[in-house]
Amino acid sequence: MSRLTVYRDDAPDTILLDVTTPGEIAETLRPHNIRFDRWSAPITPAPDAPAEEVLDAYRPYLDTLMGETGAGSADVVRINASTPNLPELRKKFLSEHTHSEDEVRFFVHGQGAFVLHIRGRVYSVLCTQGDLISVPAGIPHWFDAGPSPDVVALRVFTDTTGWIAQYTGDDIANRFPAEVPVEASGNS
Repeated sequence: MSRLTVYRDDAPDTILLDVTTPGEIAETLRPHNIRFDRWSAPITPAPDAPAEEVLDAYRPYLDTLMGETGAGSADVVRINASTPNLPELRKKFLSEHTHSEDEVRFFVHGQGAFVLHIRGRVYSVLCTQGDLISVPAGIPHWFDAGPSPDVVALRVFTDTTGWIAQYTGDDIANRFPAEVPVEASGNS
């Protein structure tokens, strides 16, 4: 189940808001220009489906999104136990960073938390199968799919060089761990 939990950035133990309906999540994030949406396909591709099959299943959504954003490419990323250098990769994602373009992800399978640091607040967005999130360029954030991830996601890029992070050097991510349920980190 998708979830948004909001905290003050100096009070990780104090929850200001906790919502689980997609509409409430989207409405709360909208003032920060963060897009949160739900997509469905007539048939959800298997977790090990070829990338082209996954892209084709969501093609109508992708074409619309890419037309709206001017994005130039989309691909499929899989993060699981067989991902090379998984501990190092997770460590990179867990450090607060920004991007020079919007970070757009759609969760085909699995789940992961985007944790956003905006104007004195921390917004922890647990995304699950069917969720689309678009984090605008320049918003400090970090990501976690849990210690044993099993995620298949679509990535949409404007810059065809792909995922490039600018790290902030702030250790806030150590105080606000992403909230990915361990027992369900590989389930949808």
